[in-house]
Amino acid sequence: MTTNYLAEANWDRLGGALVDAVFDTLIMVATTMLCAGFFGLVLGLLLYTTRPGGILHNRAVYLLINVAVNFVRPIPFIILLAFVQPLTVLAMGSSIGRGPATFVMVIAATFAVARIVEQNLVAIDPGVIEAARSMGASPWKIITTVIIPEALGPLVLGYTFLFIGVVDMSAMAGYVGGGGLGDFAIVYGYRAFEWQVTVVATLIIIVMVQAAQFFGNWLSARIMRR
Repeated sequence: MTTNYLAEANWDRLGGALVDAVFDTLIMVATTMLCAGFFGLVLGLLLYTTRPGGILHNRAVYLLINVAVNFVRPIPFIILLAFVQPLTVLAMGSSIGRGPATFVMVIAATFAVARIVEQNLVAIDPGVIEAARSMGASPWKIITTVIIPEALGPLVLGYTFLFIGVVDMSAMAGYVGGGGLGDFAIVYGYRAFEWQVTVVATLIIIVMVQAAQFFGNWLSARIMRR
């Protein structure tokens, strides 16, 4: 076993699998960020605008979405994978593979985004919204020209933070055959006692996260300087 730990990984054999793992991770993360980013933004806007005193005040809608977010968001992703398995099979035809794993990632990330969006929107100065209302602006006009632009910088930072969580979910998806760097590290690293493989997979994830963090910080700073 000690020899296995110290042996150099056969990268001629593992190189293709590593490339496929990186591609799977990028697909899962990009799909999740796009889908969850959109659906979470919609839910977050509804949470903010239908809350008491909001421009679309609706107690029933607010309570329904708020309860749903509070129910799903605290569930650890690895448990959520098992919890929504019947729904995953119904929607995707299977519970194993990149597609089903991405489906569950979208569910988890959507509710996380909804809360991030709401928390950033409540920081908006109410006076700005009241000024727009007093000028006769419609709710849709207020949302698109006041609420979203006012919170855009912090929202970018929130989405950047979420990116890190989504990468983490993509790694855990390896436990259900979701592919990606998590699956690569488990199958070819941990289970094969190839420590170098695990290190390489970890370093690639770190580089991805750092690049996203740098870009998010840069973009947010540019937006907030305007």
